[in-house]
Amino acid sequence: MSGLFGSAAAASSSNTLGDLKQDVELGSPPEDSISDLAFNPNPNDQKDFLAVSSWDKKVRVYEIMSNGQSQGKVSMDHDGPVLSVDFFKDGTKVLSGGADKMAKALDLNTGQGVQIAQHDMPVRSVRYFEANGTPMAVTGSWDKTVKYWDFRSPTPAATLACQERIYSMDVRNNLLVIGTADRYINVVDLSQPTKFYKTLQSPLKWQTRVVSCFTDAQGFAIGSIEGRCAIQYVEEKDASLNFSFKCHRDPPQSNVTNVYAVNDISFHPIHGTFSTAGSDGTFHFWDKDAKHRLKGYPNVGGSITATTFNKTGSIFAYAISNDWSKGYQGNTSTYPTKVMLHPVQGDECKPRPSVKKR
Repeated sequence: MSGLFGSAAAASSSNTLGDLKQDVELGSPPEDSISDLAFNPNPNDQKDFLAVSSWDKKVRVYEIMSNGQSQGKVSMDHDGPVLSVDFFKDGTKVLSGGADKMAKALDLNTGQGVQIAQHDMPVRSVRYFEANGTPMAVTGSWDKTVKYWDFRSPTPAATLACQERIYSMDVRNNLLVIGTADRYINVVDLSQPTKFYKTLQSPLKWQTRVVSCFTDAQGFAIGSIEGRCAIQYVEEKDASLNFSFKCHRDPPQSNVTNVYAVNDISFHPIHGTFSTAGSDGTFHFWDKDAKHRLKGYPNVGGSITATTFNKTGSIFAYAISNDWSKGYQGNTSTYPTKVMLHPVQGDECKPRPSVKKR
């Protein structure tokens, strides 16, 4: 993929500092903080489409050209900040959930949006999945419920009561992981969607910011507000592989360490390696199996609020916008709001060769 967005040679494998010089800015970005990003996952689509949700109450879908240039394709309004987006598996529609307590589906071909879900409080997270071949949505809300929706019905197919408000949710194959307030993590097997397969407290001591499923659905990563990430396998037999590590924190100075929220974690669709991105304005690529950082990148000039890889793993998109981690005084008119497209070069996301086989 060295031709992507130019022809920069792949960085040498000994150099762990990554390069941002080839990164391209998305045209016509949202007008307020960016909450979520999603690429169309259909491998038969020749084109890349990127969905972006924002606090400006809009969902925007962009077409990304092979040279990194982009153009807006379609958009949809909510009645409040939009907090989450996800694509249908076939890439034809985008799901979104927001502070208006509803989830919607946007048809990319017709530009029409329809409401598909309703909660009593803001919808914090929405994900697409399939149950026995039937397209479904799962929504997680601050009303402490997770609801499943068959698009042919206006009422939920099922409801799961959780311990606390839902802060983050992710789906991969039959694995649904739900992160709530008070550090509860609920794991659901979507073949039995109405009960928890297991519930645990996050191994991280501070509030959960994000949960993200492994590419192979064998486990998930958790990011917290305190610059830590945990790798957690679903099955007890793999418990020895669980670990957590520090990231997104400044070197200690005079016994003080500045720590930053891990705002998003995205897994590479091919290699199974993953990214972390945070309030410190940096992102990193990691190999969980080798417990090794592959690349770290310079500060991008603002908090990174959302990230995602495209379906081939050749583009890493990251959103720069105010995440309010510095409170009201951090919200200045000059704060950047933009989406950047990083061409994944050479070995940036490839796992390190293993010294010993497990």
